[in-house]
Amino acid sequence: MLKLYYAPGTISIAVAITLEEAGLPYDAVKVDFRSAEQTLPDYLAINAKGRVPALVLQDGTVLTETGALLEYIAALAPAAELIPADPTQAAQMRSAMYYLASTMHVAHAHKMRGSRWAKQQSSFEDMAAMVPQTVAACATHVETHLLRGTSVLGQDFSIADPYLFVICNWLEGDGVNVGDYPKIQKFMTEMETRKSVKNIREKAML
Repeated sequence: MLKLYYAPGTISIAVAITLEEAGLPYDAVKVDFRSAEQTLPDYLAINAKGRVPALVLQDGTVLTETGALLEYIAALAPAAELIPADPTQAAQMRSAMYYLASTMHVAHAHKMRGSRWAKQQSSFEDMAAMVPQTVAACATHVETHLLRGTSVLGQDFSIADPYLFVICNWLEGDGVNVGDYPKIQKFMTEMETRKSVKNIREKAML
């Protein structure tokens, strides 16, 4: 059985939602960020980057990085049709995911992970102060260019949707009013109706 290492509310929950969508059995192992469990030797032996998610396969192989795990799960469960067959749509899906990983997630991380980029407390404070502005700019891009309907691809669900859903769950905490973005708000409402998301909420993972 697959084993998913996750922390509540982090991007690792996109992997959990996708596992639910794929109908794949998995064990969920919580990594306690409050006690910095991700920095301890036992977890670093699983993921040397000290981050979540990490997915351990039956043969002991460890996979990391959210986008890679979502692609892997989709490949394991082709009947779930989590990646479009059309090459253009598949590229649009990946374009959205790469934007979320390289830009929007990074903008969010400036709020509490400033030590990745700077050493001075004043620098951390400056980065955190910019988060409402930079994340709002990302939300505007999502609203204007990334969401093509009730999902990233319009109507069809894909692995980009759990990714976007989890990141948009951070918006209010980053000082961004979701009500200012009607397409995002509708997307979030639609996602909450999915059985996969309901299951994750029942497990208190999100």
